[in-house]
Amino acid sequence: MTVYVDDAVHPWRDQRWAHLMADTLPELHAMAAQLGIPRRAFQNKRSGVHYDVPAPLRERAIALGARPISRHTDRILLKSVIANARAQYSANG
Repeated sequence: MTVYVDDAVHPWRDQRWAHLMADTLPELHAMAAQLGIPRRAFQNKRSGVHYDVPAPLRERAIALGARPISRHTDRILLKSVIANARAQYSANG
């Protein structure tokens, strides 16, 4: 089981943001908790369950064991991770 963090490529509020995703929801929530991200920041969306993390927090996630993945060089893996995140979506929240 693995937690993943993609490239910090999404600009918002003068920062670059990444997506924190995982093979399972318990792993995802556990990593977010280790990073100090409140549960209310969890995004349960049809596009995939995830947490948004700013670039500096992305580096901390990697230091804690998250696997960095790149939208540029890990396309097949990233598509698989995103498909898994979509499969974990719950319309009930």
